[in-house]
Amino acid sequence: MGAGGPRPAAGPPDGGWGWAVLGACFVVTGFAYGFPKAVSVFFRALMRDFGAGYSDTAWVSSIMLAMLYGTGPVSSILVTRFGCRPVMLVGGLLASAGMVLASFATRLVELYLTAGVLTGLGLALNFQPSLIMLGLYFERRRPLANGLAAAGSPVFLSALSPLGQQLLERFGWRGGFLLLGGLLLHCCACGAVMRPPPGPGPRPRGDSASDAPGEVETDGAGLRLREAPPGGRTRRRLLDVAVCADRAFAVYAVTKFLMALGLFVPAILLVNYAKDAGVPDADAAFLLSIVGFVDIVARPACGALAGLARLRPHVAYLFSLALVANGLTDLSSARARSYGALVAFCVAFGLSYGMVGALQFEVLMAAVGAHRFPSALGLVLLVEAVAVLIGPPSAGRLVDALKNYEIIFYLAGSEVVLAGVFMAVATNCCLRCSQDAPPSSGTEGGASDTEDAEAEDAEAEGDSEPLPTCSEEPGGLEALEVPSPGAGPSEPEVEAEPGVDPETV
Repeated sequence: MGAGGPRPAAGPPDGGWGWAVLGACFVVTGFAYGFPKAVSVFFRALMRDFGAGYSDTAWVSSIMLAMLYGTGPVSSILVTRFGCRPVMLVGGLLASAGMVLASFATRLVELYLTAGVLTGLGLALNFQPSLIMLGLYFERRRPLANGLAAAGSPVFLSALSPLGQQLLERFGWRGGFLLLGGLLLHCCACGAVMRPPPGPGPRPRGDSASDAPGEVETDGAGLRLREAPPGGRTRRRLLDVAVCADRAFAVYAVTKFLMALGLFVPAILLVNYAKDAGVPDADAAFLLSIVGFVDIVARPACGALAGLARLRPHVAYLFSLALVANGLTDLSSARARSYGALVAFCVAFGLSYGMVGALQFEVLMAAVGAHRFPSALGLVLLVEAVAVLIGPPSAGRLVDALKNYEIIFYLAGSEVVLAGVFMAVATNCCLRCSQDAPPSSGTEGGASDTEDAEAEDAEAEGDSEPLPTCSEEPGGLEALEVPSPGAGPSEPEVEAEPGVDPETV
């Protein structure tokens, strides 16, 4: 677990210790996405003990998901300030403490604060840093890595749902919450393996009392913040809100909002829907396992498919196709009442849901670039949190009022289909606009946009040293070239002629 030897070129290693990081990200993703859904197994017992309706009880999962998404900017700031490893260690302790305290709850509002707020916050402080670290370790194999990490969600969902049912039958919901709290301590072990990629590159933050002129300061995750001006420390950007002006980011954020309104509703209502249809409790809980089993195969397969050379440039359209397929599955299965029909729905839903899970963060990484991904991820999760607070609680209230699940599936499916259609149409419009616009020299991807923005900031502030530029390494990796005052150039400098871009020389 040392720093390791030098690498011949800067950039993600696409292997090595990255496989350990991928394994930790697999576990964290499984807890983050599988845990709020698996908790729904306990809803019937909670409704009986607290005398509450389904909509009131469903707020436990909704608050947990809202904290997972809504604290995205907070997680981005903490990762930038302290690094991925300490943030994940604290998050694991908070997630465990929330479930342990929830086992002693005597009122429903106490469950909201413990299992909802505290555990949700702990999962958020694990989930986002793990994705950031995964992006630092993989570039060429990034779609496959995202697919494998996303497979943690169905694996844990297929295991946690039957486990929760067994814990409920043997120990009650209080004993089940207590044991699940101990299980969440595994997040701390996952945080312990999160160290920045080794090798030559920008010096990590905090190596000395002051930064030397011309050096680049990085955050605890190994991401560049900005160049230190001569004779002084740099000013950190804890959250880059300028990414909101990016059209690709705006399209993605709107898509995620529409998607989150309906994507999670069928999975949350599925167990209770089956029980109300007369399916035995054990068989109803097994339906989530079927979704998980199909999802396990779909996510890595879709990640490998998205990594193909012909499909990777069109990953946004593949993502929109997955959304449309998921929404149509909800619409076509709204009247499923028999156990066989519910199993068929679970197979189709798991396939399309796995495609969405495998592609969602790959699309964001491709849209904004690695340097802006932490801030973009935090802001997208905040937008998604609003939709999560609207979707499942509204669905639960409609179930209580109408005593009918059919309209819930129709609404959820329509919202997901709308998200997929919007993603495809808006992406096509953005591509046409970019083709019609005159090309700008030296701009490619989200990382280059960040460089241009920082260069403009440097000119406005009167910085005397130029900002680092990006050069393309073989395989599409970006290596930082930082001018270092006082050190002689390794190659003869070429003087740019008037009217010629120095980077092209």
